[in-house]
Amino acid sequence: MTADLAPHDQSAPEALNPRERPPLAPTTPPMFGSDAIAETLAALNIPYIALNPGASFRGLHDSLVNHLGNRTPQMLLCLHEEHAVALAHGYAKVTGKAMAVAVHANVGLMHATMAVFNAWCDRMPLLLLGATGYQDAARRRPWIEWIHTARDQGALVRGFTKWDDQPGSPAAARESLLRAKWLSESAPQAPVYVNLDVDIQEQALPAPLPPANPADFLPEAGIGASASQIAELARLIRRAERPVLLMGRVSRCARAWAQRLCLAEGIQARVLTDLKIGAAFPTDHALHAGTPGIYADSTALSALKRADLIISLDWVDLAGLQREIFAGDRPRARIVQVSVDSALHRGWSMDYQALPAVDLYIRAEPDLLVADLNEALGLVAQSAGIGAPVSAPAAQAVATEQLSMADLAHGLRKCLAGREVSLTHLPLGWDGALWPLRHPLDFLGSDGGGGVGAGPGLTVGAALALRGSSRIPLGICGDGDFLMGATALWTAVHYRIPLICVVANNQSFFNDEVHQERVARARGRAVDNKWIGQRIADPDVDIAGLARAQGAIGHGPVETAQDLARACAAALLDFDQGRVAVIDVRVTSGYTPAMMNALTEPERTEP
Repeated sequence: MTADLAPHDQSAPEALNPRERPPLAPTTPPMFGSDAIAETLAALNIPYIALNPGASFRGLHDSLVNHLGNRTPQMLLCLHEEHAVALAHGYAKVTGKAMAVAVHANVGLMHATMAVFNAWCDRMPLLLLGATGYQDAARRRPWIEWIHTARDQGALVRGFTKWDDQPGSPAAARESLLRAKWLSESAPQAPVYVNLDVDIQEQALPAPLPPANPADFLPEAGIGASASQIAELARLIRRAERPVLLMGRVSRCARAWAQRLCLAEGIQARVLTDLKIGAAFPTDHALHAGTPGIYADSTALSALKRADLIISLDWVDLAGLQREIFAGDRPRARIVQVSVDSALHRGWSMDYQALPAVDLYIRAEPDLLVADLNEALGLVAQSAGIGAPVSAPAAQAVATEQLSMADLAHGLRKCLAGREVSLTHLPLGWDGALWPLRHPLDFLGSDGGGGVGAGPGLTVGAALALRGSSRIPLGICGDGDFLMGATALWTAVHYRIPLICVVANNQSFFNDEVHQERVARARGRAVDNKWIGQRIADPDVDIAGLARAQGAIGHGPVETAQDLARACAAALLDFDQGRVAVIDVRVTSGYTPAMMNALTEPERTEP
């Protein structure tokens, strides 16, 4: 299920920069292999293809521009391959659809790998197109086509993609693209990779390929629970007195949100949500237990310890949560896991987490199961269930010294009160209590794989998907994250994609300061040295200037609540005028108690 959102026709996107859309030439049949490949992308209704240029896909590049007129898909120029993939990742977070990305040969793919891993861990669809020099070595140009050719390029990403292929002809390439999009968007969603040999792109077609309707090759493939499984789960629920729902990886669909709300209210279950993934349930609802975070807080853990039934709707780390609550003891509660994630569990990466102990495992998509379960329990979801836009916070004392993360959230909420806001990214120091989430698009989740530098690119991609809607894409990035990904903003400026990016600037890679403090204490060494090799100072980085260098509007550095209010108001005006705005806000370093406990607790040695 995708979000109930249609800011513009995704199958025929408006020109984001009209100068890059040349007049259409008279319609001609495809003459080269890359023409057929480009036409397949258009037939799949892929609106955009993000890329950093590369000679290995020069044939496809020409076909997209001179055969299709840079329309469906429209090319989006990015300054780094990681940004191109992060942009597509952010787009998928909103739409649930795979956007295309093209990367140059093995070197472009190596640049892109961190962002691909992020999308993999986040279980987001992505159609990654690669290219390589001639597999026939006799046809390669000296030097450059040798170092940019690999025998098995897909091996670079095979451990964290759902499927990969290197087709040997234009006809095979068309089938490969059809299969790739279907696999990527089918549950469990994940990136796929298709590598296009230069030869199949540039070879002349003796005749057009036979017609093929993509709809015939993209069947609906939802994975639901059996009737007996639904009946068994309904029986467990009816017997439970203190059920808890773990709202994990679910869609941005408003209908599915209403179904989850209906289930929780109908069975009076306490609910936990997680800031590693997008908004799944209203966080200021009376049934929500504790505060959403990267790790569960004491209130949430207390609700779980009292529970007699725990239902995980694809919770990201169920076994880790069990260990935190029950410390290896067999829980009294019956535990049900609803997930299709096991289809992606591989040997290379451990992103699937530890193996949880469960009483009932249901291999089904959470959205489908919840709808079926509500029907079995006689619960009827209302069409509503969506709360009001972000509200102004209660009065708060004005900070007299350096701003905290709470001061930052307070100032942003006060400025944006009454507007629909999508939080596209949040820093590790964010407290889930600072901003109530009342709509599936209110928060889009983390980067997935913990890859620092993704925040700006994710924000640009989400803003692209939200462009033309009533929503404000607001990315709150740490300073380290922003500095690694800042040039992603150039793409937003170039293609007139408005957004607001706020940099929570503590002038440090603070997460590693916490780790260095932990090691120093354990070894009886000087804690005061933890900042060395971590602090981003002497000289300070001109973050607002870096934003202006990409063509964005830069504000700051902001150091007081009054300056924050002025900067926020100015950034909102920038956004309403179709611009990209960045605010550099100097904040104190700090994490929530749950986060600090997780980072500083003694090492465990038991299995």
